[in-house]
Amino acid sequence: MIFDTHLHLIDRKRLSYPWLGDAPALNRDWTYDDYESVARRVGIRDVLHMEVDVAEADMEAETAFVAELMQRPGSLIRGAIAAARPEAAGFAAWLERADLRVVKGVRRVLHVVPDAVSQGALFRQNIARLGKAGLPFDIVMLARQLPLAQSLADACPETAFVLDHCGVPDIAGDAFAVWAAGITALAERPNVSLKLSGITAYTGGGWSLESLRPWVDHVLQSFGPARMVWGSDSPVCSLQSNLAEWVACTQALLSGLSAPERDAVLQGNARRIWDVAARP
Repeated sequence: MIFDTHLHLIDRKRLSYPWLGDAPALNRDWTYDDYESVARRVGIRDVLHMEVDVAEADMEAETAFVAELMQRPGSLIRGAIAAARPEAAGFAAWLERADLRVVKGVRRVLHVVPDAVSQGALFRQNIARLGKAGLPFDIVMLARQLPLAQSLADACPETAFVLDHCGVPDIAGDAFAVWAAGITALAERPNVSLKLSGITAYTGGGWSLESLRPWVDHVLQSFGPARMVWGSDSPVCSLQSNLAEWVACTQALLSGLSAPERDAVLQGNARRIWDVAARP
């Protein structure tokens, strides 16, 4: 059984996605129905929707969209990792009105804004608010920005962080050393976990199980299976792979773990971090 902590859905009639024009391979609707049929076949039973960097005016509408999908009979979706702006004065008010039955965590894409954003005093105060509310913060940064993630985690020790996409390694450029050092250092922060997701997109194509293994082995050695979760990054995974292939790939890469360790990575840790109970 798998808990997918990173599903993106795209509905261009309902929401605005300013970045899609620069991503022609993804510039279409990606529906829940498209995803569900494959997800059930490969053993995915629970899902968190990950915000898709919609236009700022649509952020709360995106969360409402996820809430509707959660109400479908038999829906796999258990909640939203919602878009928000911790650097904004209105963040505290947003958090007060957020429906925590739907909002299970927060993400703000940080590699598209100046590095100073995540280092600002208001940003950090609001990330600390998430910790008090019991909501994790997903960090999505480039490998060169991992020291910024370390600083943020140190500044907000009561907030749980999840590093998306293994820290966005430059696998195509074989830039292992700097990324690996950043991962090792970040793993020293006990409030940070790592998401095994998205890395085929950074290979430049032509990847294999063995080409990914050193990168996955390093995050396993650094964070350990008790502090890792799994995500599909669907539909972005379709750029260099597909959902079924990514599931098979990660199961192979985790095959050296014990059965309880694999279960922790594939579902147990996600339930703990985002406080989502197993289905009856």
